[in-house]
Amino acid sequence: MSCLIHKNIVLGVTGGIAAYKSAELVRRLKEAGADVRVVMTAAATEFVTPLTFQALSGHPVHTDLLDPTAEAAMGHIELARWADIILIAPATANTLARLSHGIADNLLSTLCLASTAPIAVAPAMNHVMWSAPANQENIQTLRRRGTHILGPAAGAQACGESGEGRMLEPVDLTEQLSNLFDQGSLQGLKIMLTAGPTYEAIDPVRFIGNRSSGRMGFALAQAALDAGAEVTLIAGPVKLKLPEKAFCVEVESAQQMHKAVFEHIAGQDIFIATAAVADYRPAETHDQKIKKSDENLSIHLLRNADILSEVAALENAPFTVGFAAETQELEHYARQKLVAKKLDMIAANKVANAQINGEDIGFNSAYNALEVFWNDGAKQLPKAHKTELARQLITLISERYNDKEN
Repeated sequence: MSCLIHKNIVLGVTGGIAAYKSAELVRRLKEAGADVRVVMTAAATEFVTPLTFQALSGHPVHTDLLDPTAEAAMGHIELARWADIILIAPATANTLARLSHGIADNLLSTLCLASTAPIAVAPAMNHVMWSAPANQENIQTLRRRGTHILGPAAGAQACGESGEGRMLEPVDLTEQLSNLFDQGSLQGLKIMLTAGPTYEAIDPVRFIGNRSSGRMGFALAQAALDAGAEVTLIAGPVKLKLPEKAFCVEVESAQQMHKAVFEHIAGQDIFIATAAVADYRPAETHDQKIKKSDENLSIHLLRNADILSEVAALENAPFTVGFAAETQELEHYARQKLVAKKLDMIAANKVANAQINGEDIGFNSAYNALEVFWNDGAKQLPKAHKTELARQLITLISERYNDKEN
């Protein structure tokens, strides 16, 4: 279980009879090298005492959303940021419904809403409850959002009946949780990513920019970290929390991004360019705000350097992955860029009024869908939450990188 070494795991324990298994689960996770913090719902404390989990985890157990002592030390926001993953085991039907509908009325459900970490749930309930349409709809909603559903198993249940709904055994949950971090052979590799937009200043108030949120690039950075890579992230102006375990450089303009990339590109094994870098910048940046006077205003633009092409053209260039955000003829333009820039791989997505099943994808959305191309192949990555899509793409990049190296 080496994939769990030094991982920060928040274990949520909810009010089901399977809570007794969670004590063994804490022990298994600790043996695998993880650091575990336990959060219990009020109902869970009726089955197992917090003292049991405190003794096993070596840390105080969190139970109350508005606990003044906890808020003074590690409150729910700090705990949410600390977690590499949140595992809820057992996850009752009530808790799954809360998560599905975004209800934050206890510490555990609030923690899940406040965290950007992946969430995994191990359902545990009567087999009739498990198969109930309302519960299955909640499960499907959670799957679409990128929640990992671990189990359930089938067999004898506490109620005396038999069927699907048993929580997976602690040894199986530990293995499955480990597999979530095992997303490819990137251990020891150095990966550089660019993410977000660039802003090209017109004057102290105005700029030329684009709609990139940086979510896809940040999700890829986290997926690469989870796969064992040493990550350098060059981030444009975004409203996202920088990954704590990555080396991050914040920039604003295309020229600043260019400078940062080439200051740190030496020794990188893989370069992934998700940033939406402005193709042009104003030839002149005014020191003072331009006042509205004339009927028309002309701004002369200069071409920015093509960071992706320059990286791909380096002697001993890293494995280079580009992104193409297109409004039409997706494959045509993506393959054209793949060849023209001499890339190893390109991931393309549509951004003009792009929707799948009524949900927006691409810029400023939590979801995306990608078509990935390389010289002699292609693969579609269907619509998914960007965190899940990032894991799939990192796996594919790892496979293609290893094929090239071998």
